[in-house]
Amino acid sequence: MAAHTSRVASLTGAAALDAAFALLFVLIGRASHGEGLLGTLNTWWPFLGGLLIGWLVMRAWRSPQRIVWTGIGIWVATVAGGLLLRVASGQGVQLSFAIVTAITLGVFLIGWRGLALLVHRLSAPNRQA
Repeated sequence: MAAHTSRVASLTGAAALDAAFALLFVLIGRASHGEGLLGTLNTWWPFLGGLLIGWLVMRAWRSPQRIVWTGIGIWVATVAGGLLLRVASGQGVQLSFAIVTAITLGVFLIGWRGLALLVHRLSAPNRQA
């Protein structure tokens, strides 16, 4: 039972981190353009949609903290899906925005997984006893 609870917490935490980093990306972008919080949800939802697509396609619940292929797949789906949903909903997408989106979400979505892996490896007991 404890293992199942730990697994659910890990899965929930990974999904929450992904969504939070997508929101952070949106908040940073809106702040850099002097836009208020009012339109945050309008800017955030396409990336949440792309994120959901990534989680489903990559079946991320099997290994949510894995960088290859889970993290990379989620990143690509979040960027591509988010940009396509923005276009479909009539929101603008310039090349510079697409580039910044890809870089920032890559750092965020792959970065936290890399940090988690580093912490896990550093905290693992030394096996060369």
